[in-house]
Amino acid sequence: MNEAVRNPAKPTPGPTKGPIIEIENLSISFFTRKGEIPAVMDFSCTGRPGEAMGIVGESGCGKSTVSLGIMRDLSNIGKIVGGKIKFQGKDMGELSDEELRSIRGNKIAMIYQEPMASLNPAMKVGQQLMEVPLIHDKVSKEEAYKRALDMVRSVKLPDPERMMRSYPHQLSGGQQQRIVIAMALLSKPALLLLDEPTTALDVTVEAGIVDLVKGLGEKFGTSMIFVSHNLGLILETCDRITVMYSGEAVETGKIKDVFDRMRHPYTQGLFRSIPLPGADKNSRPLISIPGQLPLPHER
Repeated sequence: MNEAVRNPAKPTPGPTKGPIIEIENLSISFFTRKGEIPAVMDFSCTGRPGEAMGIVGESGCGKSTVSLGIMRDLSNIGKIVGGKIKFQGKDMGELSDEELRSIRGNKIAMIYQEPMASLNPAMKVGQQLMEVPLIHDKVSKEEAYKRALDMVRSVKLPDPERMMRSYPHQLSGGQQQRIVIAMALLSKPALLLLDEPTTALDVTVEAGIVDLVKGLGEKFGTSMIFVSHNLGLILETCDRITVMYSGEAVETGKIKDVFDRMRHPYTQGLFRSIPLPGADKNSRPLISIPGQLPLPHER
C-alpha cells in the first residue's frame, strides 16, 4: 500500500481563536445618596471559546455585579468606573446602544438564579421561547415553534408539546429553570452567563441541572461564566476558576492549579468548609471562616 495512503498527512491546524471575553481591571461602583459604593475593584479574567470559567465567592463580594456589568444591566445607579470589557475582540464600552442590544440575548445570554423572574406568568412557555428566534433570527412562526420544541427536548423535559402549552406556574422550579436555560440557548450564544442558576432548587434537581449545563456547553460549544458561592459546583462544572473576596479577584487559574496550590487564605478557608460525604464530623469538622467582610463603603 502507498505510504501516503497508510499514513495520511495530518491537517494543518487553523489559527488559534482569541478569547471570547476579556475583562481588564474592571471597577464598578453604585452611586447612592450616601455617595459612591465600590462593588467591584480592579477585576480581570479571560474566557476562551468552549471554556467554562467559574467565579466563586460569598454573598456581597461582587461576583453577580461582574456578570451584570458584562450585560450592561447595572440599573440607573450602577456604573463602570474603570477598566474594559472586550467581547470577541471589541471593546463593549465603545459600542452604541443599538449594537449592545443586538449582542444582549443573542451573542451573550444570561440565566438568573430565580427562574420566575425571567418568565412572564401571563404567557405560555411556548410563546416565550418562540420570541427568541422570531426577534433575533426573523424566522417564520412554524420555524420558531420547531426550534423551541427541539430545544425543550434538548433540556430533557418530559412531554415537550405539553410543556410548550403550559403557563410557567404549572411547572415545577426545576422545570422552569430548564425552560430558562432553553430560552438562553435558543439564540446559540457565544457566551452564557449563569448567575447562581441552582440556588432556588433542591439538591437532587440541582445535580440534574449541573449535568445538563455541562452537556449543553459541550454540545453547542458555548463559553460559560458560572457565578456561584458553591465551590463544589464550580469544581464539577468549570475548567478555570476566579476566587473573589470583597470586590476583588484574589486568585485565578485552572481548577487543578488553583486547588493544588491555594495561595490566598480565603481560598483555603473556602476549601476547608466543603462538607465531604461520609466524613466523620469529629475527626474532620467543618471549619468556618472567621470574621466579617467590611461593608462596601468601608473597604
